[in-house]
Amino acid sequence: MSSTRTLVSPAALARPRGKVLYWTVFTGVVLLFALAFLFPVYWMVTGALKSPDEVARTPPTLVPEQWHLTAYTDAWDLMQLPRHLWNTLVQAAGAWAFQLVLCTAAAYALSKLRPAFGKVILGAVLATLMVPAQALVVPKYLTVADLPLLHTSLLNDPLAIWLPAVANAFNLYLLKRFFDQIPRDVLEAAEIDGAGKLRTLWSIVLPMSRPVLGVVSIFALVAVWQDFLWPLMVFSDTDKQPIGVALVQLSQNIQLTVLIAAMVIASIPMVALFLVFQRHIIAGISAGSTKG
Repeated sequence: MSSTRTLVSPAALARPRGKVLYWTVFTGVVLLFALAFLFPVYWMVTGALKSPDEVARTPPTLVPEQWHLTAYTDAWDLMQLPRHLWNTLVQAAGAWAFQLVLCTAAAYALSKLRPAFGKVILGAVLATLMVPAQALVVPKYLTVADLPLLHTSLLNDPLAIWLPAVANAFNLYLLKRFFDQIPRDVLEAAEIDGAGKLRTLWSIVLPMSRPVLGVVSIFALVAVWQDFLWPLMVFSDTDKQPIGVALVQLSQNIQLTVLIAAMVIASIPMVALFLVFQRHIIAGISAGSTKG
């Protein structure tokens, strides 16, 4: 019988002293990592609660001497956060909806419908992952500035965010790998019952794919929410800019504490989204990484 070698033998861990030492080290490591991840969040949240002089003080104070909540209210009003948060929500929701529909349909076709030259098409799609995103900025801008055939401009329009985000090779491959794991017998049973290809996708495949759809949704939303360069290029109108671009554009004559408060408010939606759907994210990643 083979045994796994560890730094501390099982016999030593079984002793009372070994258990105390083990749990002490384990607790210390967990607290250290928790502090490393949570302290920057604490520093940003409390930084907005300090006065401007206290924020710039050296050495810095760990706890605010006086709690000033006005920075958050000023950030909400002066930087027009409701408008820019709404712009970001519209852009992210549209990109998510378009991307989910197209990537799901394409992944289902490549996985289960087996079209002619399917492997060649999949290889061409995956080859786009090797192209740096910066190399596509200029062609994308020229395309949305003068849309082919229609000869219309999509600048300052949410479609300039939605359409380039539709075809995501990584999410398409992630969905295809998950669809490959769905047993063929399930689809054949639905076909025997008279379900067509579209009905099978809607009633059978999609309900079974909720974990990976959750992961793809998170990736799509976060990609749009955190993007800066592309929205900066296509939205010259300040009133239509997303929150990430607006924070930079409006930060010139704003106090540092107000800017920090605006950054805290801007990060809340993504943090809340992760906390609510973290179980689905972990389930989707584990489901897509194993072959059943």
